[in-house]
Amino acid sequence: MSAATAKPGAAAAGKRIPPGEIHQSFLAYRGFRFLKWGIWLCLATILAYALHRPLTAPNGGTWLGYTLGTIGAALILWLMWFGMRKRSYGRIGRLQGWLSAHVYLGLALIVVATLHTGFEFGLNIHTLAYALMMAVIASGAFGMIVYAAVPEQMTRNRHGATVSDLMAKIAALDGDMRQAALGLDDRQAGLVLAAMNQVAIGGSAWRQLSGTRPNCATRLALRRITAADAVPEQRAQAQRVLGLLGERLEYLDVISRDLRYKALMDIWLYLHVPLSFALLAALTAHVVAVFFYF
Repeated sequence: MSAATAKPGAAAAGKRIPPGEIHQSFLAYRGFRFLKWGIWLCLATILAYALHRPLTAPNGGTWLGYTLGTIGAALILWLMWFGMRKRSYGRIGRLQGWLSAHVYLGLALIVVATLHTGFEFGLNIHTLAYALMMAVIASGAFGMIVYAAVPEQMTRNRHGATVSDLMAKIAALDGDMRQAALGLDDRQAGLVLAAMNQVAIGGSAWRQLSGTRPNCATRLALRRITAADAVPEQRAQAQRVLGLLGERLEYLDVISRDLRYKALMDIWLYLHVPLSFALLAALTAHVVAVFFYF
């Protein structure tokens, strides 16, 4: 049963809803209800614009321009209000519905606002507000794509384990490696010790987004420790250490990918939120300019 058809109180009752279902089904909420609303809004707007016969060229100062502008401004304010309130919604079904409406009505805003302008653009506050609106919608669309795809990838990547579980497994491997490294020569033992002392994950935003770990001591130890170069009595220990280092590297790779996915889910907000407040300021200036100076 998908999250879209699950009972609204399922999450509150403690029933576990798979993350993939939560993040995927908001687009198809209630049979694409809000997609249909968005389409009907676009069609009604386009029809009204096509039938409108103003005395001058279509623009935001006609009765239709004011009507579409009011609808567009109301949508912008509602979309921002949802962004501030979404964390307070406790029921999964309700949150999915609001999120679905946020996506589809936000996309419909492109048509409403564009026809509100009458395709009149210039170097002024009105065009700036329009450009900021398009930037907010573009960043939101990117966030929608990430929000729909990444959580399922995160779950598959970790195979149901948490990062804490993976770190605990790495700590257990380090304990085994410490014992196994006692039978190695000083050079190889030093490489193992350096690997255990470094957990090369995290770092700058770019490093998290790229998923790279330069100077990874575990990968370096794997390259430089070879069982064939060890003296016969150390080969078995070296082979065991190599196996443990390989497992450690796999866990580090999983954690790095998880951090990359989390960074992808967060990075778009660093554009979306500031742009949204810039849009609000430009929208306010646009409205003030229209009503007090025109």
